[in-house]
Amino acid sequence: MSAFEARVLGCLIEKEFATPEYYPLTLNSLVAACNQRSNRDPLLNVGATEVEAALESLRHRKLASVFAGADARVPKHKHTLDAIFPLEPAARALMAELLLRGPQTTAGLRGNAERLCAIPDVAELELILVDLAARPSGGLVQKLARQSGQKEARWAQRLTGDMPQISASEPAPLTVSLTLPPEVERRLAALEAEVVLLRTELTKLRSALGEG
Repeated sequence: MSAFEARVLGCLIEKEFATPEYYPLTLNSLVAACNQRSNRDPLLNVGATEVEAALESLRHRKLASVFAGADARVPKHKHTLDAIFPLEPAARALMAELLLRGPQTTAGLRGNAERLCAIPDVAELELILVDLAARPSGGLVQKLARQSGQKEARWAQRLTGDMPQISASEPAPLTVSLTLPPEVERRLAALEAEVVLLRTELTKLRSALGEG
């Protein structure tokens, strides 16, 4: 899945723990969760169109569902992670934090996940992470090699693919990769075409005014 789909999935898991009284989430609530300024890395500013596109992809992957029951005035969304990857609450909370914040050390992950549910001590938590990495159906997390300047190795989720392994002696390259939803790609293409048209019109106007 894309990095943004991972953000949407992480938000759904998080809010099931953090605000069960408001879960499942309306589209507006999910947009707000994706743009939340706390407990997020990186920070985003997305709209309903992008979130809807990500939800559609997650539903196609059987990782989310939508319903509008008799008591719901608007459609609501929830994750279905357990239908594909059955997890205990602590393991599910760890996945949420990795999806929302990116790679973290075991201790850092424990501190962040404690806001969602009871988390065991670091030694037991390490065993949970090792189990998640060695699941027969495919590892959900991986332990990254310790990088230069870091005291501890970090853990990363694998739902968006494997993270590159970097040895402790070589510097980490600065790379950014973001897969945008199809609707966003179309909107960017339309904006680029509009910019080209405006530049052409400006050139013609300057020529007509003798400024060429």
